[in-house]
Amino acid sequence: MPYWLQRQLQRAFQGKDRRQIRILNDCWFQYQQRGGPVITESK
Repeated sequence: MPYWLQRQLQRAFQGKDRRQIRILNDCWFQYQQRGGPVITESK
């Protein structure tokens, strides 16, 4: 999962923003279905 998406999900979970969590989750699943590269960055 790209680092930028991990950060946004962390913020959404910390803020308990269910709408944003759903949107980001949908983005991630669509990204995977289209065959996007799976990028993992450790920081």
